[in-house]
Amino acid sequence: MVSGKTLHQLFEVQAARTPDRVAVSGADRALTYRELNAEADAVAARLRQAGAGPDRLIGLCVDRSADLVVGLLGILKAGAAYVPVDPAYPAERVAFLLDDSQVSAVVSVSRVAERLADCAAPVVWLDRDTEPPAAPAAAGESRESDLAYVIYTSGSTGVPKGVLVEHRNAVRLFEQTAELVGYRADDVWTLFHSISFDFSVWELWGALLHGGRLVVAGTETVRSPELLHKLLADEGVTVLNQTPSAFRRLVGASTAKLPALRLVVFGGERLDVKLLEPWFARYGDERPALVNMYGITETTVHVTARPITRADLDEPGVSPIGRPLPGVTLHLLDEAGSPVADGTPGELYVGGTGVARGYHRRPELTAERFRTVGTGADAVRLYRSGDRAVRTADGEYLYIGRADDQIKIRGFRIEPGEIEALLADDPRLASAIVVPQDHGEGDVRLTAYLVPRPGAEIDDEALGRLVAEVSARAAGTLPEHMRPSAYRLITEVPTTAQGKVDRSALPALPHRQAPAGPAGGGVELTPTQRQVDAIVTEVLARPGIGLDDDLFEHGATSLAFMRVIASVNRRWKLSLTGAELDAATVRQLSACVDAQDPK
Repeated sequence: MVSGKTLHQLFEVQAARTPDRVAVSGADRALTYRELNAEADAVAARLRQAGAGPDRLIGLCVDRSADLVVGLLGILKAGAAYVPVDPAYPAERVAFLLDDSQVSAVVSVSRVAERLADCAAPVVWLDRDTEPPAAPAAAGESRESDLAYVIYTSGSTGVPKGVLVEHRNAVRLFEQTAELVGYRADDVWTLFHSISFDFSVWELWGALLHGGRLVVAGTETVRSPELLHKLLADEGVTVLNQTPSAFRRLVGASTAKLPALRLVVFGGERLDVKLLEPWFARYGDERPALVNMYGITETTVHVTARPITRADLDEPGVSPIGRPLPGVTLHLLDEAGSPVADGTPGELYVGGTGVARGYHRRPELTAERFRTVGTGADAVRLYRSGDRAVRTADGEYLYIGRADDQIKIRGFRIEPGEIEALLADDPRLASAIVVPQDHGEGDVRLTAYLVPRPGAEIDDEALGRLVAEVSARAAGTLPEHMRPSAYRLITEVPTTAQGKVDRSALPALPHRQAPAGPAGGGVELTPTQRQVDAIVTEVLARPGIGLDDDLFEHGATSLAFMRVIASVNRRWKLSLTGAELDAATVRQLSACVDAQDPK
C-alpha cells in the first residue's frame, strides 16, 4: 500500500493490477475491477460537471446492489466525500441528512426515487443517462487530507451529528491491520452492514484495496440468518464481519460448516465471549480465527484488536478488546482528566492517525469531544469516547461500558436524548425517558417512559391515543433501530442522590402483557391467524397489533422479527426465512404458513 494515497487512488492501483478479477457482485450483476473502475469514472465525470470537488459533500442514496459501490467510488473519484443516506430511513430523516449536510448533489437509482421526491439538490441517477458529459471537467488532484465520507450518528441534544473522516484516517486502518488480517487477493468479503454504519468502510475497502471480491448482501439476506448462512456457503466467503448480536443469530441458523471461512471480525458492540461457546464446540478456535475489535466512528472504525480463543470462555462477563493498533494511542483518564493506574477503570480517550477531523458544522461539539492535550511538540489530539475500560497489568484493555447513557443496538450508537426530545414534543408530556430492555437471545429493544405534565389527565383511553400518536411520530422520523417498541406512563421520575435520572430504578416492563384483543380488531380470524397473532404478541410483548399492521412499525427489531419467524417455523415445522413475505404482517405471515403447511 502506497502511503499518502487516497482510497480511490489505491483502488485504481489494484484495478490496474487485477483488471479481470471480479470486484463486486450482487443479486443484480457482477463487475470486474476494470468494469467497476470504468463505471465509477463515468459517474465521477458527471459529478465534476455538477461542481463536485475536494471537501464537497455528495449524498449517496442507493439500495443494496452493485450500484451502491459504483456510486460510492464515483463520488470519491470526483474528489468529493459521500454522505450515506439509507433509502430505508423515514422521509423526514432522509430530508434532515440531506439538508444538514448541505450536499451539492445526490447519487441514486430510480428504484428509490420516491425517497428523494422533496430533494432540492440535483440527482445523478446511476441507471439513467449513464453516458459521461462530452466535455467533463478535469479531475483535480486528490489529497490524503481530503474528506472521504461523513457518517451521521445519534446526537445527545436531539440533533444527529455528522462525523468528518478523511482519506488518511481510513487508509491508515488498512496499513495498520495488514499483519493482523493478512489481506489476500482471493478473499471474499460481504457488504453486510448499512453504509450508514462505519463497519461498512472496513468491509468495502478490506476487499477492494487488496484484489478481493465484495459480495453485497440483499435486504432479505441481512434480515435472515438462514439466508446469510446460505450466502456465506454459496459464495465461499472467507472474511466475515459481524456485530456480536448478529453473529449470535447466525450461530443458531445452521449446524452446517462454512469451510471457506478463515476469519470472523467482531465490532460495533460489546462482545460477551460466553456466547461463542456453541461456535467453539463446532469449529474450535483455530479456523476460522475470531478477532474482537473496538472502535468508534470518530476514530475510524477500529482502534484495538484481540484474538478470541476457547480459553476466554473461562472469564465469563469479561469483554476483552485487546491492544491498540499500530499508530493508535489509548489513554484512560479519571473525571479530573488524570491518568488512572492499571486495574482501575477510567474513561477511554483515543489518539493517533484514525482520529477524525471533527463534526460537520458543530464547532462547539467538536471542541468538547476532540481535545488537544499538551503543548508544542508534545501536543496530542485525543477523542473523548465516553466508554469506560480498564487496562490489565499485561497491557490489555477490557471494555466495561458507557460513562453516559448512550446505548448500542446492533452496532448503531443511540443517544437516548435524541429520541426523548422527539417524544416529549407533545403538549401532554413533561418529558420522556428511553432505556434498553433485553428480551433475551440478544434481542435488545427500547422502552420509552412518558412523564405527563402536572395536571394532565390521562386515563386509559387517553393513554392509548397518546401512545399511538407518539409512536407514529417516532416511526415517521426515526430509523427502525431507534424506535421504542414499548411505552409506559410514569408519574414520578426516580433520581439519584445527585438529582440525575436513575434509569436503573425505572419500573421494568413485563416481557409479556395481557392481550388487548385479537389482531382482527373485531374480524374473525382463521385458526392460523390466531396462532400467528399469539406468537407475535408473545415475542414483541406488544398486544393489539392489527392483522395488516407492519410489525416493524410496532416495535419489531430485525432480531425480534426473526424470532417470530423461528417460532412460526417450530410450530408448523416449516423453513420460512421472512423473504417470502410481501409485507411483515400477521396476515402475510399466516398466508405463507397456509401455503407451505402440509396439514
